[in-house]
Amino acid sequence: MTLGVLTNLLGYMPLRDMLEYLRSLGVESLEIGCGGYPGKDHCDPEALLSDESKLAEFKAAIEEYGMPVKALSCHGNPVHPNKELAEKYRRDFRNAVLLAEKLGVETVVGFSGCPGDCPSSENPNWVTCFWPEDYMKVLDYQWNEVLIPYWRQEAEFCRRHGLKHIAFEMHPGFCVYNPETLLRLRSEVGDIIGANLDPSHLIWQGIDPVAAIRALTGAIYHFHAKDTIIDKYNCAVNGVLDTKPYADELHRSWVFRSVGYGNGEKYWRDIVSALKLSGYDGIISIEHEDSFMTNREGLEKAVKFLDGILIRDPKPSTMHWA
Repeated sequence: MTLGVLTNLLGYMPLRDMLEYLRSLGVESLEIGCGGYPGKDHCDPEALLSDESKLAEFKAAIEEYGMPVKALSCHGNPVHPNKELAEKYRRDFRNAVLLAEKLGVETVVGFSGCPGDCPSSENPNWVTCFWPEDYMKVLDYQWNEVLIPYWRQEAEFCRRHGLKHIAFEMHPGFCVYNPETLLRLRSEVGDIIGANLDPSHLIWQGIDPVAAIRALTGAIYHFHAKDTIIDKYNCAVNGVLDTKPYADELHRSWVFRSVGYGNGEKYWRDIVSALKLSGYDGIISIEHEDSFMTNREGLEKAVKFLDGILIRDPKPSTMHWA
């Protein structure tokens, strides 16, 4: 395993300054935002793909600082019912795939997306309950008429350009939000589809990250190190579904935290051990979204916390005592 960072939290810094800072912290690998919600601060695929000198300069900077790019991050909603928005996210995703091909990167991280409830919809419609029966009609439309056909097409594009992994973040608000929905889309599209396992989005749904890791053995292609804390008092009154702004920490049922501030060291050691057991040995990519801390403080605390928890050496083939 390697200790990495999703770099968009440092988007205000020039590329080389960002690389210098991360190297000084002991970061070993990178996940770089290149479209969609993470933005393109350090990496604009359209610009790099259209200018060989800019691409060469970008690659040289990465190589100079010795932190390889393990994944490109391009989170968006490419099946958005607003055709203009959908096209923007689709273009970003394809450009990310084309850039990954140039960089020798095997993984693009993103969202499955969420369509509307019918062809004339204007906004996404995330279905979370079985009844009334209208919702099952919506799900049938979303999956069978939009989501599955779209990702089959994109998977073929990815294969033609050498991409091995599309790593979906299981995120509420999108059709793939838990292991069951991830595995459903994987079964329909193929094993190019896998998970970006981010515990923070599982915790507040009541999902045990270790159980999810075990259920997804062989299908985990990326990992986000981010934590969540449940406010037991707010949750006891209102449950976990919460539409209050993230900045309203006092009244929310749950909030994102830097690793170790939602759950303790034993909890995270169990997650890392489960990843190892499942065969995942890739990047542990810190995603900082802790509203209690500045970007620098949250990132630096996360690096220190994880440094002693990661299992870096390959799993031994034999045990000396056996």
